[in-house]
Amino acid sequence: MAAVRHYDTGPKLLVRSFLHRAGLRFRVHGRDLPGVPDIVLTRHRAVVRVHGCFWHGHSGCRRGRLPASNRMFCSQKVERNRARDNRTARRLRTIGGCVFTVWQCRVQPQRLATVSRQLHGHTLATK
Repeated sequence: MAAVRHYDTGPKLLVRSFLHRAGLRFRVHGRDLPGVPDIVLTRHRAVVRVHGCFWHGHSGCRRGRLPASNRMFCSQKVERNRARDNRTARRLRTIGGCVFTVWQCRVQPQRLATVSRQLHGHTLATK
């Protein structure tokens, strides 16, 4: 578990690179917000969370399946992560933020373009 990184992982770097190329400017790891979101777009009052399919329990994804060994520990860990993710998303929404979640298996250019369009649409709606 100590070898599992949570900052600057491959999917997070790809999402940040795509958003930057799309003209969106952001902060990384907003420590002043609940749950320390991965990407904070202050101008748009939005956050983007990039979740790993395994550790955050992406249902219906082959990467989100539990292993055969140590199944009890992993299932409890994933459930705690899901509960924490839901609590954090609710807290972010109550302070007026828009929360976008990008799954590790969905980090592909065409899918990231959808997130970018949603962020731009969110910006126009809030002005």
